Amino acid sequence: MALRRTKILATLGPATDKPGVLEHLFEAGVDVVRLNFSHGSPEEHIERATAVHAQTLKTDHYVAILADLQGPKIRIARFRSNSVYLQEGQRFVLDVDLDENAGDQNQVGCEYKTLPREVKPFDTLLLDDGRVTLTVERIDGSKVVCKVVVGGELSDSKGINRQGGGLSAAALTKKDKNDIKTAARMGADFVAVSFPRNAADIEEARRLLTEAGGTAGIIAKIERAEALDAIEEIIAVSDGIMIARGDLGVEIGDAALPSVQKHLIELTRKMDKSVITATQMMESMTYGSLPTRAEVFDVATDAVFDGTDAVMLSSESAVGKFPVKAVEAMHRVCLEAEKRRQTQTFERKNETRFERTDEAIAKSTMFVANHYGIKAIVAHTESGSTPLWMSRVRSSIPIFAFTSSEKACRRVTLFRGVYPLIFDVDTTDHAHLNQAVINELKRCQMVTNGDHVIITKGDLTGVQGGTND
Repeated sequence: MALRRTKILATLGPATDKPGVLEHLFEAGVDVVRLNFSHGSPEEHIERATAVHAQTLKTDHYVAILADLQGPKIRIARFRSNSVYLQEGQRFVLDVDLDENAGDQNQVGCEYKTLPREVKPFDTLLLDDGRVTLTVERIDGSKVVCKVVVGGELSDSKGINRQGGGLSAAALTKKDKNDIKTAARMGADFVAVSFPRNAADIEEARRLLTEAGGTAGIIAKIERAEALDAIEEIIAVSDGIMIARGDLGVEIGDAALPSVQKHLIELTRKMDKSVITATQMMESMTYGSLPTRAEVFDVATDAVFDGTDAVMLSSESAVGKFPVKAVEAMHRVCLEAEKRRQTQTFERKNETRFERTDEAIAKSTMFVANHYGIKAIVAHTESGSTPLWMSRVRSSIPIFAFTSSEKACRRVTLFRGVYPLIFDVDTTDHAHLNQAVINELKRCQMVTNGDHVIITKGDLTGVQGGTND
C-alpha cells in the first residue's frame, strides 16, 4: 500500500463488530481506532480493544486506540411519543423538574438541572445540532419558556447548545472518571476529553489517568466556544486536539467554522502538538457506498491541504453500512490530495529558540531533508517525541520511527507522515547500527542504492529524550 501522510481514525461500533470487518479495516489502512464511550458498556469497549491488539499482533500493523469520553450531557429528556414536530412561532418549555418521560408538543424535561440559572431572556438555544432553534422569553422557576424560531422534528435526548457558548457543565462527569479507569485498564494510547473549558480540565484528566496507571496521551476536544478563548493554554497542556466540528459549529455558527478550523490546525502544529479533524467528513457513507463531491473536497481541501494529522470517521464506520469502503475512500482522497506540491514542503519561519537538544536535532533534520534530496528519514525513538517534532514541518519525505517500544509504535501512528517500525538496538557501534537501519529500509523497499538517508539517534543507551546525533 502506498504511504499516506494523513492518518485515518475510524470509530468502532456495531458495524465493525461483524466478522471480518476489523481485519478489512486494517487492510484498508486505518491508523487509529476510536472507542466512543458515549455508547456501549465498558466490557464492550475492552472487548474491542482486545480485538485490535490481537489484530496488530497478527499483522504487525500498528494501530493506536483512542478512548473518547462522553463528557457532560446537556440534553433534553424524552417524549411520550418519542418525538414531536415544533411549529415556528409556538411556545415550547424546557422544564428541569418535568418527569423525564413526560415530554409532549408543548414541553419537555431537561437533564441539565442548572439550565434555568444559566440562560436569560433573548438567549438563543440550539437543539439537535441546530436543527431546531429556540429563543428564551422568560425564566419561570424550573421552566425555561421559549419561542420556536426554527421548527422541525425533535426527538428524545437531543443535545442543547447556547449560541455563543457559556453553559458551564464540568468537563469530567462521574461516568468520565470511571471511564478513564477503563481506558487505563485496556491500555488506550490516547484519551479524548469532551467539552473542556480550560487547561485545568485537561490537567485533571491527566491526573486521574496517571492515578489509574494509564500512560495515554490526552487529546482535548475543541467543541465549546469558550474553549477558543483559552485555546493556547489548552493546547499547551494537551498532547493534541480534536476539532469536533459538530458542537463547535453549533456554538460559533457554521459560517465561522472553516476559518476557525484552519486557525486551530495551524496553531496546534506551531505548538508542536497533533491535531485531528472530525465530524461529518464522509457522513453520507453511513448509508451510501460513495462519498459526495462536497465530502471529497472537505477531506482534501480543509483537512489534508491544511496539514491536519488525522481525519476521522464517526457514524460512517461505527454504525454505517460501508465501514471498510469509507476508510478506502478516505485513503484514496488523501493520497491524491497529497500529490499536490503545495502540501509537500513548507518551512515554518519563526523566532523559536530550542530548549532541548533532541528538538534542535529534529527540526534541523527537516531543514536539511527538504533542501538536499533526502529519500527517507529514520528517527530512533523511545518516546515518539523526535518524530513528532519532525512531522510538524511540512515535507513529502517519509519519517520512519525505529523503536523497540510497541507503545511508541502505536503512539506515532497519529503523527502526520510518520511510520513505525519495531527495531531492537543490539549494538553500541554507530556504524554497525547505521548499516542495520539501511538494510531494514532496503528490505521494506523504501530505499535503494544511491539514495540519501538521514538517521537521528542518541548515545544508544535507550534513554528517552537522548537524541543528539
